Amino acid sequence: MSAKQIIQELYKSDALINGTILDTFLHPEVILDWNSSKGFIQMNRKELLDFANVLGKAYVRSKVKISHILKEGNSVSVRYSHYIKTIENPREEMLLAHIIVIWELKDDKLFRGYQMSQSS
Repeated sequence: MSAKQIIQELYKSDALINGTILDTFLHPEVILDWNSSKGFIQMNRKELLDFANVLGKAYVRSKVKISHILKEGNSVSVRYSHYIKTIENPREEMLLAHIIVIWELKDDKLFRGYQMSQSS
């Protein structure tokens, strides 16, 4: 599977709200540098898995709409909008954030990420 296909599979899955699924995509030494509207966060593998599991407790559904995806070497850049459905209102889809991320892959796994997001 190509690097671009791996990233597409990641965002088609429920990995963003399910640590068990996310775990299959992560390199053991993964690091994500995330500049959010709340500030800078750096997350390692355990923190990413914990974060996905926390989101999974609040959201019953997660959907990603990719607008751009570009590959260069072993890096893939993705621009997407992240939509969720909450436990309180599972029928209404809400925009959570607009995100752009550059993922570097190593051994066909997410190794290094650089992400920026803006809450809706």
